[in-house]
Amino acid sequence: MKRFLWIIIFSLISFPILAQIKRPILVDYNQIMTGDQQTKAYFPLLKGKNVALVINQSSVIGNTNLVDTLLDSGIKVIKIFSPEHGFRGDIGAGDMVTSGKDVKTGIPIISLYGKHTKPSESDLKDVNVVVFDLQDVGVRFYTYTSTLALVMEACAENHIPLILLDRPNPNGFYVDGPILEKKYKSFVGMFPVPVVYGMTIGEYALMLNGEHWLKDSAHCDLQVIPLKNYTHNLIVKLPIKPSPNLPDWEAVYLYPSLCFFEGTVISVGRGTSLPYQIFGHPDLQGKFKFTPKSTPGASLHPKLESKLCRGTNLTWYAKMYYKQPMQIHLDWLLKSYKRLSELHKPFFNSYFNYLAGNEILQQQIKQGLSSRQIRQSWQKNLNEFKKIRSRYLLYP
Repeated sequence: MKRFLWIIIFSLISFPILAQIKRPILVDYNQIMTGDQQTKAYFPLLKGKNVALVINQSSVIGNTNLVDTLLDSGIKVIKIFSPEHGFRGDIGAGDMVTSGKDVKTGIPIISLYGKHTKPSESDLKDVNVVVFDLQDVGVRFYTYTSTLALVMEACAENHIPLILLDRPNPNGFYVDGPILEKKYKSFVGMFPVPVVYGMTIGEYALMLNGEHWLKDSAHCDLQVIPLKNYTHNLIVKLPIKPSPNLPDWEAVYLYPSLCFFEGTVISVGRGTSLPYQIFGHPDLQGKFKFTPKSTPGASLHPKLESKLCRGTNLTWYAKMYYKQPMQIHLDWLLKSYKRLSELHKPFFNSYFNYLAGNEILQQQIKQGLSSRQIRQSWQKNLNEFKKIRSRYLLYP
C-alpha cells in the first residue's frame, strides 16, 4: 500500500515537469513546404534577371533540380556555385571539388570548396541576383553555413541581393555543445555558435546579418523565403542525403556526437554502409566489428582502411530518439579515450580542437572529467547564445 502511495505522489510531482519537456517528433520531409516550393514568392524576383545559384543534389522541387525548374520557367541561370561534395553531391568530405560545366545544361559550375571558397568579383560579373538553396544539418562543423557566410559577404561587397530558400533543420530541436572561440575559426566553424545551434539555414543567415558577423560587418541584401508547417520540435527525415557520408536520418541524428571522433584515431564508419552510425578501432572492445574499405564517392581512403575495428553500432540509439536526452552524447568519446589511454595509445589529432572550437574540451577529457561536468562548463555560454538565437527565429 505504501509503495502504491509513493508511486501516486511521485507521479503528481513529476508530471508537471515531464509535461514541459517537448519530445521531438519524427516526420517525413513532404509534410513541410520548403522555400523553393513556394515559387510564387520568388519567381517574380528572378524574371528578366541573370541568376546565379548556390545549389547541390538536395536542391530539388519534387524530383527536379532547382536549376531545371528555373530554366523550364524561362528564368535565365548563368552560373552555378557548388559547395563541399560538389553539385551532384558525390564527392567525399575534404576531397577536391573542381569547377567545370553542368553536363545537362552547359551552365558553368564554380566550386566554392578547396582554395576557392568565396565568389570573386569576376565570378559574380553580370549576375543580378543569387539564389541559395542548400540542405543544412544544423551542426557547426558542417560546412554549408560557412559557404553561406562567404556567399553573403561576396553579395554584400558586390551589391547583389541574395534570396535564400529555407529548408528544415533535422537537428533543429535542441541547442548544445561548446561555443566556438575565435582562435579556432576555420571552414569547419567560422562563428561563435555551439556545435548544435537549433536554427534553420534561413534563421542562421538572418543572425549573420543581424549580429554583424560578416567580414567588416558587411550587410547582405537578404530575403529569406520561409518554410511552412515547420517547427523546431521536429526531426525531419531528409528524402535526399545531404552528403555522401550522411545517407539517412539516423546518421544525421548521430552526426553531432560522432563527428568529434574525426579529431581522433577512431573510425566513424566511413568506408562502410553505416557511416556516422558506428564507431570503432582495432584496440577498442566490443562485439561489433567492421572493416573500412575504399568507397568511391564517399571515402576513397577512409581512416583505418582495411583494418578490422571493434566498437559499437548505434543505429538502435537513433531509432530510440524519443527516449534519448536532447543533447550531444559525450560518453562514447570519453570511454574510447579511457580505453586507448590505458593502452598508452595515441588518441587525438590536430583536427580535434577545430571541431570542438576550443582547446578546453580536449583538456577536460584528458583530466578525466565526467560528461556531466563537461556539459556544465558549457551552460553559461549556451544561455548567452540562446538569447542571440531568439532574435532570429522564424519558427516556434
